[in-house]
Amino acid sequence: MHDGDWLTETGGRIRGVLKSMVDAGRLPGGTAVVGTGGMWEFVAVGGVDGEHGTAPDVLYDVASLTKVMATWPLVGQAVADGLVDLDAPVSEYLPADGLPGEAVTVRRILTHTSGLNPVTWLERYVGTDQDLAEAILADPLEEPGRHHYIDRGFILLGLVLERLYGSGLDVLAAELWDEFGMRSTVFGPLTRSLAVAPTEVRLPGTAPTWGVVHDEAAALMGGVAGHAGVFTTAIDLGAFAREVLREGESGGGVLPAPYVRESWRPHADAGEGLWRGLGWLVTPEGVVHHNGFTGTSLFLHPESGRYVGVLTNAVHYGRERTGLRELRAQVRAALTPQPHHGSQP
Repeated sequence: MHDGDWLTETGGRIRGVLKSMVDAGRLPGGTAVVGTGGMWEFVAVGGVDGEHGTAPDVLYDVASLTKVMATWPLVGQAVADGLVDLDAPVSEYLPADGLPGEAVTVRRILTHTSGLNPVTWLERYVGTDQDLAEAILADPLEEPGRHHYIDRGFILLGLVLERLYGSGLDVLAAELWDEFGMRSTVFGPLTRSLAVAPTEVRLPGTAPTWGVVHDEAAALMGGVAGHAGVFTTAIDLGAFAREVLREGESGGGVLPAPYVRESWRPHADAGEGLWRGLGWLVTPEGVVHHNGFTGTSLFLHPESGRYVGVLTNAVHYGRERTGLRELRAQVRAALTPQPHHGSQP
């Protein structure tokens, strides 16, 4: 299928799924970007809160997309700068000598095979004098080498980056995003307005979480963390996808091409027919992707250069987020190469 036809068909498919979800009261609304090469198309359906319309320039809390939009590329930069070795233990960069997690490597963190405590729960450290990195590495490891999705690893990577560069993760990420031409992406907090989609109503009868990070652990860290905290628009998500795909193909940009390509290679069995690359999930068909708890996703197909990013605040109507699995399956299917059938006699 030609790129133009693919854009039109995929945009229509996503618009239809989003509309059915909005009509069914499963989410207030959502935006999406569908792109390939120098072409892209935007979709906007419903509203930010069920009343006021959404648009491609509305900011959404991307939750765990922070891992691949901020931490993952910054690690790649640090590798290019000679500051990080993927196979070096984190004790090279943090005071971890003698702690259970001292031998955990950056690569193991990126592939979610570190064995760090899978329960993020940072509340236990509030009011103590223990350094957060030290506290995370002090917990016993659980089945190192086995894939288990863990936020704590990316929290650690964010702390490593801050200490290596002597600057906040938000500042480092802002410089990177500027290089990518992303003009709106930012760590919160943000002023409450219709330019920002609210997330969850945590206590019935109260205002929703709005302009501040939804993730509790990131909130405890002031809203800036390696695993969550970023807000972006469909426009910027498209710019990010386009630049990352370009650098993975030809290099010469902010990220080293070998790092990007290595990230999209299967490293660890993630179950359900998926593999974990460095940060990203990889399908058997070569689609790489990541999801965010609030209702966000980014899917890339490096071979064709096509991508789809979806931003919703599905969590606004509850943590069940009904319908997201179908939406994500439709996006994955749109990017999955279709077999070519020869002419039949």
